[in-house]
Amino acid sequence: MTVNRMVRIIAGFFILLSLSLGVQASPLFHNVNWLWFTAFVGFNLFQSGFTRFCPMDAMLKKLGFKESC
Repeated sequence: MTVNRMVRIIAGFFILLSLSLGVQASPLFHNVNWLWFTAFVGFNLFQSGFTRFCPMDAMLKKLGFKESC
């Protein structure tokens, strides 16, 4: 599995998890402040589109995941 694919999977998981913990209508609701984590992940995705720097990308490369073809 490539780094780009793993970044998308992890970001999607974090967004869904933080939404389920932060939205009051969710059965897993814990605290509304989890929505800040959703915003953090979204902002990182947004800025990496412009700067091509992604902290998760760097961590996955150090863990040995291969880059895109």
